[in-house]
Amino acid sequence: MENPVRNEDSIPPGATADDGETQPHSLSSCPPPPRSDGDLLWRLGGVLRTMRPHQWVKNVFVLAPVVFAKEVFEPGLLLRAGGAFGVFCLLAGAVYAMNDLADLEADRMHPVKRYRPIPSGRVPASWAKLLTVVLVVSALAGSLLLSVPFAIVALAYFAQNVAYSSKLKHVAYVDVAFIAAGFVLRVVAGGLATGTTVSTYLLACTALLAFFLGFGKRRHELTAATRTGKQRQALESYSKRGLDTALALTAVATVVVYLAYTLDARTRAFFHSNSLWMSTMFVVLGVARFLFIVRSRPRAESPTQEMLRDGPFVGVVLMWVVAVGWVVYQLHPGG
Repeated sequence: MENPVRNEDSIPPGATADDGETQPHSLSSCPPPPRSDGDLLWRLGGVLRTMRPHQWVKNVFVLAPVVFAKEVFEPGLLLRAGGAFGVFCLLAGAVYAMNDLADLEADRMHPVKRYRPIPSGRVPASWAKLLTVVLVVSALAGSLLLSVPFAIVALAYFAQNVAYSSKLKHVAYVDVAFIAAGFVLRVVAGGLATGTTVSTYLLACTALLAFFLGFGKRRHELTAATRTGKQRQALESYSKRGLDTALALTAVATVVVYLAYTLDARTRAFFHSNSLWMSTMFVVLGVARFLFIVRSRPRAESPTQEMLRDGPFVGVVLMWVVAVGWVVYQLHPGG
């Protein structure tokens, strides 16, 4: 039903329609129903929002191998890395559309998720199914242009997400493990697409960081569920104490493995520098800031989205990027 008083999607104050939405100020305040009719351009805008382009930042992990291989200024490799990034963005869009279709009825009852394009009716279910097919076919066709091994990993990533969305997201701890596997597959795919070597350290750091962020998201969701009295099936097997322990262990492990990588003799020889270890302080600051976000912002829908809007966290990440670029690409004086 259309509500001409609200904005184009009739979203109540304090909420947005995507993964980064925040909870309405009051779930009992009877916010208006989502708008479900509009012109073709409005519906096409809903198709784009269904693909969650703001979530594609996760696919920068595909670029990690070429960055740490000191080949980021090689046009040919950068073009292939960009193509691999695009393939994973298309696959991610397909996965988000599939998730919304699978959770359609539940999302329609959710106070915030009902404003997403598919549950609200802005994007018809038939459109969403067609969108999923088009995105998957386009992504897999594009992956074959890069290499067959890359296409196999891209297909494995999509299959893993299908398995996660259908059943495994409801199994505690296994759900986070599958999320972490998705990030590792991105890195492996980036290496295959560009023909660059992926180090064991890079895979280990990626997996540990993904576990850390995943456990942080579950810890945040558990806090929100306790506050609202509603929680999804997987959260029933989690406990705050267990998640706090998992967060602490993965936080420490991430920092330690990253520091070990920077101090490894092969790393220092490859980058012709003994200074990379100093970038560890930014990893520590980033981990600490994420833990702060998890615990201090219970009304945010997702801490992994909240961190991208958090000035101090973004600042720490940018300083890490500058520090690593300074060392890896020998931009420092006397390098």
